[in-house]
Amino acid sequence: MTVLKSLAISTLTLALAAPALAQQMPQGQGQAPSAEDQVSQLDELVDLDDNQEQELVTLLNDSQSRIQELQAEARELQMQLQGSIGPEFDEATIRQDAERLGQLTGDMMAESVLMQSRLEATLTQEQRDELQRQMEAQQEAMRQMQEQMQRQQQSRPE
Repeated sequence: MTVLKSLAISTLTLALAAPALAQQMPQGQGQAPSAEDQVSQLDELVDLDDNQEQELVTLLNDSQSRIQELQAEARELQMQLQGSIGPEFDEATIRQDAERLGQLTGDMMAESVLMQSRLEATLTQEQRDELQRQMEAQQEAMRQMQEQMQRQQQSRPE
């Protein structure tokens, strides 16, 4: 896998993981974009047809639901592990809970990668190419902005 493809996948992962991250935020600090909103944004980039839009909404809703279930179980295990801290600890239980937490983390990652793969499989080659082109352009703009910020910081008198 090329660095660019890896970066594109990472960028897409962040965009698609936003609902899961927002779910963990306290109320009022962030609202996760709906699957429909995410598909609408993707449609603006690569011009999806109606069948693709519906398939992607279903895909995102299903995947996000599974990820949220895994996150809820992981949070519960984290609280159990925190409750296990103290002089009267049970090492076997702690290790068992920690192992399950690791399994849940792996399952969340697998679900995210599967979601991305299914998303890419829904797009035509032309749409995948356009998405990659747009992500490359966005990355170049970010790189240029970072360089400009660095130049500004270096030119400031201290």
